[in-house]
Amino acid sequence: MKILVKSVKIIDKHTAYHNKKLDILIENGIIKKIGKDLTIKAAKILSHKNLHISRGWFDSSVSFGEPGFEERETIENGLDTAAKSGFTNIVLNPNTYPVIDNNSAITSIISKAMNHPVTLFPTGALTIKSEGVDLAELFDMKQGGAIAFGDYKRAVKNPNLLKIALQYAQNFDALVQSFPQEDRIAGKGMVNEEKNSTSLGLKGIPNLAEELQITRDLYLLEYTGGKLHIPTVSTKKSVALIRQAKKKGLDVSCSVAIHNLIFTDELLNDFDTNAKVLPPLRTKEDIKALLKGVKDGTIDMITSDHSPIDIEHKKVEFDNALYGSIGLESAFGALHTLFSTEDVVEILCRGKQRFGLEDREIKEGNPADLSLFIPDENYVFSKANIFSTSKNSIFVGHQLKGKALGIITKAGDFGLNFLT
Repeated sequence: MKILVKSVKIIDKHTAYHNKKLDILIENGIIKKIGKDLTIKAAKILSHKNLHISRGWFDSSVSFGEPGFEERETIENGLDTAAKSGFTNIVLNPNTYPVIDNNSAITSIISKAMNHPVTLFPTGALTIKSEGVDLAELFDMKQGGAIAFGDYKRAVKNPNLLKIALQYAQNFDALVQSFPQEDRIAGKGMVNEEKNSTSLGLKGIPNLAEELQITRDLYLLEYTGGKLHIPTVSTKKSVALIRQAKKKGLDVSCSVAIHNLIFTDELLNDFDTNAKVLPPLRTKEDIKALLKGVKDGTIDMITSDHSPIDIEHKKVEFDNALYGSIGLESAFGALHTLFSTEDVVEILCRGKQRFGLEDREIKEGNPADLSLFIPDENYVFSKANIFSTSKNSIFVGHQLKGKALGIITKAGDFGLNFLT
């Protein structure tokens, strides 16, 4: 099938087409022609005011629900949501029921996502049932298609277990993830431990809980070697610790959740459970350090940390609510309030290399891996903008800038309902 994208501004600093408004012909998933005023008969002709296109966006931390929590999100609707949100590649967390901790679970997830324009890469649980006791069959899952290994939002309490994982994973060049929280310090905390937690009467999680775990994990990495990824850091000192580790030559990467770049713990003043996230929202000082870390490359990637939670586990007392916010739909618009269009695109493509994925530039002959968007629309994010089954978005009611329209990949296109 031929798709002709008309008069689209190309955002790709890696090509000579960057910042030029041109036509792009995609045939059977391959970029066949890029030029001005192409007059080629095509099955689909796409046109939109101020239409922009970039390399396909990547998200390193996405949760759905299926299997086990289909009421939160199915794989099919989750992938549709990712496509409408502009993402061509996502890494799926293993926090399903049962947990994705074996080869058959990995292959089952991949098979359910086959032939969708969005490519799903599953993370295998680091430990059996993500219980932190025994290592899962990492090599077996790698053979099945697992892209990395980690227990979602669960710290590796046993340092020797992480040491063994880092050593073992080197045999097949695997990326190990370790969630940065020392649970014995965090205790029963739910929000950032600061003045606001005291005034609200909510138990706090101190920055120390994150920083102590990161310090431990970096020492282990220095001892073992291997590749370590620390997902969703949230404090000023965490950024400093990782920056120092990189200068020492350690093979470590990290990410930050979009909401931790935008909101402080002051958002909790009305006890909105959609703002109950892990790691918790921190302070302006932390946000400043996180943004600096993104800009100087200390923080390798930004994630939506998309986590659908059904209403029965969100519309309850704050103490009893589950952690998590959806974030795919709001990702581009939220980041565009912080960074320029070019920077947002680069940020949303960062991380591919760390996870062993190809970051295909926009040029003739390359397979299509494209995100389409309009950058200039200001709007208040509402439930009408949510495609997910669960509606637990921290961004509802907040001003965003720019919208994703859909994607075109080698497997097809999705969300492009602006045909001429």
